[in-house]
Amino acid sequence: MANERFASIWDAVEDTPEEAANMRLRSKLMMILGERVKSWNVSQAEAGRRLGLTQPRVNDLLKGRVSKFSLDALVNLSTHAHYRIDISAVEDETAPA
Repeated sequence: MANERFASIWDAVEDTPEEAANMRLRSKLMMILGERVKSWNVSQAEAGRRLGLTQPRVNDLLKGRVSKFSLDALVNLSTHAHYRIDISAVEDETAPA
């Protein structure tokens, strides 16, 4: 079996490039949100109040349970955390023409 190199772990574990792209975005937003919650230095219950989540959902966020959150949900949470989400797209030079 040949060794394959992947741009991200999601490229290696997801079945399609579309699924991998979705997971990359979700995991990045979760990391950003997790850092914001930690910077508040409050209980998970208080963080949940600020984000409109239950404490168990905040725990899922902080534990990086990506499968528990849709991309839409994470974008919505970002606004509760006082972030504005901007999108940039970069052409994939490795994609077939």
